[in-house]
Amino acid sequence: MNKFEQLGLKESLQRAIIDLGFENPTEVQEKAIPLLLEQDTDLVALAQTGTGKTAAFGFPLIHKIDADNRNTQALILSPTRELCLQITNEIKNYAKYEKNINVVAVYGGASITEQARDIKRGAQIIVATPGRMQDMINRNLVNIKAIDYCILDEADEMLNMGFYEDIVSILSDTPQEKNTWLFSATMPAEVARISKKFMADPIEITVGAKNSGSATVSHEFYLVNARDRYEALKRLADANPDIFSVVFCRTKRDTQAVAEKLIEDGYNAAALHGDLSQAQRDSVMKSFRGRQIQMLVATDVAARGIDVDNITHVVNYQLPDEIETYNHRSGRTGRAGKLGTSIVIVTKSEIRKISSIEKIIKQKFEEKTIPSGIEICEIQLLHLANKIKDTEVDHEIDNYLPAINSVLEGLSKEELIKKMVSVEFNRFINYYKKTRDLSAGSSDRREGREDREPREFNNSGSAVRYFVNIGSRDNFDWMQLKDFLKETLDLGRDDVYKVDVKEGFSFFNTDPEHTDKVMEVLNNIQLEGRRINVEISKNDGGGRRDHNGRSSGGGFGGERKSFGGGGGGFRSDRNSAPRSGGFGARPERSSGFGGRSEARSSSAPKREGFSSDRAPRRSESSDAPRERRPRRS
Repeated sequence: MNKFEQLGLKESLQRAIIDLGFENPTEVQEKAIPLLLEQDTDLVALAQTGTGKTAAFGFPLIHKIDADNRNTQALILSPTRELCLQITNEIKNYAKYEKNINVVAVYGGASITEQARDIKRGAQIIVATPGRMQDMINRNLVNIKAIDYCILDEADEMLNMGFYEDIVSILSDTPQEKNTWLFSATMPAEVARISKKFMADPIEITVGAKNSGSATVSHEFYLVNARDRYEALKRLADANPDIFSVVFCRTKRDTQAVAEKLIEDGYNAAALHGDLSQAQRDSVMKSFRGRQIQMLVATDVAARGIDVDNITHVVNYQLPDEIETYNHRSGRTGRAGKLGTSIVIVTKSEIRKISSIEKIIKQKFEEKTIPSGIEICEIQLLHLANKIKDTEVDHEIDNYLPAINSVLEGLSKEELIKKMVSVEFNRFINYYKKTRDLSAGSSDRREGREDREPREFNNSGSAVRYFVNIGSRDNFDWMQLKDFLKETLDLGRDDVYKVDVKEGFSFFNTDPEHTDKVMEVLNNIQLEGRRINVEISKNDGGGRRDHNGRSSGGGFGGERKSFGGGGGGFRSDRNSAPRSGGFGARPERSSGFGGRSEARSSSAPKREGFSSDRAPRRSESSDAPRERRPRRS
């Protein structure tokens, strides 16, 4: 039985819910919908972005609208054009089986006369941005003096954007006897002031702790020197081959500069900021939603209202000026119950802000070190192996197999695997073997921090690094995997550390005395019917060892400066560099497995479409000149 049926919604809305594929209401929906259906009340609902607030007010609103009355009965205010259009589309989907319910979006950048004409034809529900709505009221193009319901969505974001006076003016033009429903992620003073002035004894519901962060988002920070900030960003992208992210900068200038540097270095990136025209913004967002862009570099204002599914990471390239803004940034990932990661790249002068954010979101950050070149190479190699394994074969290739077999005749299975992998892998080797460690040192001096992860090397000697074949696709984030390993292995809180979760695999560390237990226990259990496999990741020239101690050959070298290894290694003279997404990225028009022609495919993002008005690129003042990563051949 669909749990939405238990909330009291009428049959026509139940049919829409089934069509939309909704099965279980989120916590805010479970609390708000029955309450709004049963009572005519004012409501303050505090819940994080991405928890389903639109459905929480949308379904009860449609339930209460009189479809036979063509006058405007409800006004929904939202902070941005993008969110306004998104809410409008969702309300229309909810009301698909309702006759004669019309929803009109009112926002800047479109014809105000056409919007006024749509309202005049009959619009029971108006979804509007505050600025355009105030403009329409001033021109007497809309009448909201008799509405029954007013909804303020993302109220804190509207006020952060400077819409306080517009909201007060708009609400003053509505009747006192209406019901006001206020939905917000946080409850700053201005939101409380709006509530006190325009609402009568509102019922308050809170999902999670007030002003807290989402439980589905894990928080990490990386301490680097200011001059290494951009190089750190590139390494984090390469260490997460399936990254689909929003990268936040403080200013429009920095946003444009970082995006241009990423594009020059071969990443699928684009900028989103206030200097872009509306057509450019629409083009960028269309490409981002279509996953042609993996790294959307944005300002806080431009990113407000972005609601894109399955964003894996939010990267704080620079922390916001207002610490409270961090909550909104991190809310772009970990939506609808899925796991997400919020990353902060921080310098020593900013480290105190981490503690301040922890107090606001009521969650702890994990301090991590920027991956070394050899760690990135290992991650990319395993990602490629998983990609090959999961690739579906198009049997059109059968027509070409005789010619391919002729070319590859004489190669053993081991030689063929090494050559195929090296086509992609050599680029990472050749680039990263020249790079240095970006770690700026430990921030363990941070006051009040009692839950620090042990460093890579501790008093008991070198740590042991393990590879395990479970990851985020098994519904683990780093916290959940760490807890799983501690419980399964019966180890203490600090015995498992440096947990790094990827999509189909993960890494973790223990001290050497736990190695036998780790190998014996984990290699003899199953997770949901699938056998767990754990191996030791060694940088001693012997490659990866299985649980019987056998070497797999083809190691990653001896010390980190060596990239050769036992059974043939991965050396190459090819001076080409990795690109965004590594081995997992959608190939652009390429020659062979690794080369790229100058022409991009039609599905790849076209830089011209995002930047026709952009200013000349400038380097960030905090970044030293960088060595440009070599392009693909």
